[in-house]
Amino acid sequence: MRAASDFDRIASNIAIWHEYDSVVKAELYSTCLGTSGGIYFIDPILLENEALHKLSGSIPVAGIVVTNGNHHRASAKFAEEFSAPLFGRIEAFPNKAGPDLKRVADGDKVYDGLTAIDIEGAAEGEIALHYAPDGGTFIIGDALINFEPYGFTFLPAKYCSNQKQMRRSLRKLLDHKAERILFAHGMPIFSDASERLRDLLESPNG
Repeated sequence: MRAASDFDRIASNIAIWHEYDSVVKAELYSTCLGTSGGIYFIDPILLENEALHKLSGSIPVAGIVVTNGNHHRASAKFAEEFSAPLFGRIEAFPNKAGPDLKRVADGDKVYDGLTAIDIEGAAEGEIALHYAPDGGTFIIGDALINFEPYGFTFLPAKYCSNQKQMRRSLRKLLDHKAERILFAHGMPIFSDASERLRDLLESPNG
């Protein structure tokens, strides 16, 4: 797929970019999260050099996070370009886990305030991320989506290893407060994210 040409800064420390992938027939979204310890790129797809350099600036890149086994995308290229480690569950890197992989498990801190949460039953090695500052931000791999015609909902069952298990696992997110949710597939939710998520999980289909 071609590189995205630009990014959208949705907060002082958060930017997203996206591009359509004709192979998987879906819009792929990526996140750049700025912390006091540096930048984290999450599920990155390619971004044109000028935009990438504008986005990163002179801030050190602390790591690249891969939220599941389907989201390697351009993570290896980013890791090489910025000499930064990869973060993810070992299950997301079958036969590819090298010494530069920083393995995370449920509840591990990727950085201060940035927590990995295992989501079983979605894609292989699925995690969600919660970043606590500024009211809280969830960054989701595949388990939740937000695009038409589905809207904000669960990953369809045909793409899950076990959708019922995934829905149960997503309830762990309710232990964290968040104003916003960012997705690997779909437009962000900018306010009342925890309430929106609770409503979804407690709906008849939740």
